[in-house]
Amino acid sequence: MGDDTEMDFRILGPVEVLDRRSGAYVAPSGAKQRALLGALVVRAGQVLPAERLVHELWGERPPASAANALHAHVARLRRLLQRAGATGAITTHAMGYALARVPAGTDAHHFHQLSSRGRGMLATDPVRAAELLGDALALWRGQALEGSGQGSVCATEAERLEELRLTTLETLYDARLRSGRHAEAAPELERLTARHTVRERLYDLHMLALYRCGRQTEALGVYERARRHLVDGLGVEPGPALRDRMAAILHHSPSLTAPDPEASLAELGGAIARLGARIEELAREQMTLVDRLNSLAPGAQAWQAGGRP
Repeated sequence: MGDDTEMDFRILGPVEVLDRRSGAYVAPSGAKQRALLGALVVRAGQVLPAERLVHELWGERPPASAANALHAHVARLRRLLQRAGATGAITTHAMGYALARVPAGTDAHHFHQLSSRGRGMLATDPVRAAELLGDALALWRGQALEGSGQGSVCATEAERLEELRLTTLETLYDARLRSGRHAEAAPELERLTARHTVRERLYDLHMLALYRCGRQTEALGVYERARRHLVDGLGVEPGPALRDRMAAILHHSPSLTAPDPEASLAELGGAIARLGARIEELAREQMTLVDRLNSLAPGAQAWQAGGRP
């Protein structure tokens, strides 16, 4: 493969290739080209059989000349990637074609990295977690693999990425509520629950945000709305988490209290002070031990000089 270290693939939206040397994004011109590039990026490093790619591009009823047409699409896509600085990106094998290496520089890869870091910091630093999760979501330009057809490779990956996007979105609002930003989050969560009517986690966060804004009645109303959508849409009652949230709101549970940022900072400052004191204590113990060893050294030397083993 040629020098493609300056090239990126983007699939969190319409599939594109970035030539970092020029800063230009190159997009395949047609649906078949987008589907082909999308499938190869999703399965980068793996050989995709020609038969599988034919199905990806034409579905259940491919034309009689599908094999030749696929070969022509691969040739055109190679030329496009060459113009982006990726000579040799697509390799030909006995069974099919492959993108020569896993593209660690894809926007999907960066999304996973940022999202994972944000989730890891949720409990200890929700403010920073919210920043990372927001950065991860900002990478999205539309639906994943938008315009790449309905083939099983692209469609399955698009569905998986969309679920990860929604999970990351939920975690972002969890981080904002942990940061005391309930007044800001409440109207945004209202819009999100209206758009994603069977996402229980969004309803849960919306109820918490409203309660912390002093709007208990409205929070309970959200539960009723969630129940109606879940029963009508999925035929199920709300799960244990949402029922527990409703019960906590009804009984004004102390667990619903918004975090106090100043108290959290004071607690963190106290922990740092305690850690510093312990480090100083260990340093003093170490110095005492060194002094003790130094005081024993002359005796040990004299004992060895007297012929002791």
